[in-house]
Amino acid sequence: MTSKARIGIVTVSDRASAGVYEDISGKAIVETLNDYLTSDWAPEYLVIPDEQPLIEQSLKTLADEKGCCLIVTTGGTGPAKRDVTPEATEAVCDRMMPGFGELMRNESLKYVPTAILSRQTAGLRGSCLIINLPGKPKAIRQCLDAVFPAVPYCIDLMEGPFLECNEDIIKPFRPRNA
Repeated sequence: MTSKARIGIVTVSDRASAGVYEDISGKAIVETLNDYLTSDWAPEYLVIPDEQPLIEQSLKTLADEKGCCLIVTTGGTGPAKRDVTPEATEAVCDRMMPGFGELMRNESLKYVPTAILSRQTAGLRGSCLIINLPGKPKAIRQCLDAVFPAVPYCIDLMEGPFLECNEDIIKPFRPRNA
């Protein structure tokens, strides 16, 4: 019997964390992952303010203590002074995975010219992949559709849980000899 894959979902937003508005971005990530994954998985869901030390501690806790194989953040990737999610991610990661950010920006540019302002990134902490997404729910799905085919194999390579997907929705790529 396999255990549930733990996936961290972190909304970084001063206003959502203060209850000024509902966190629809984090819910969009959960909905997208529910569409993608046929494997049993459990979310570790947080809504926190744009405070770099808190973001760093949350990522460490999810990766190191909660055992998440994947953490997906939303928000804090723009050029505003309080947008510090990429800096927090870089501070806690052992290695960065720049291809994720490059592909997400390229995909977003198909929809909005301001995608070049987004600083999405991804990195590895231990055996956890951390991916920073933009804050807009529509952009979340667009970006995840672009990068998620590589996510299950990345997690395989880090000796994480085997993530199975609904291949009618998203087709993960795994080399034949892997």
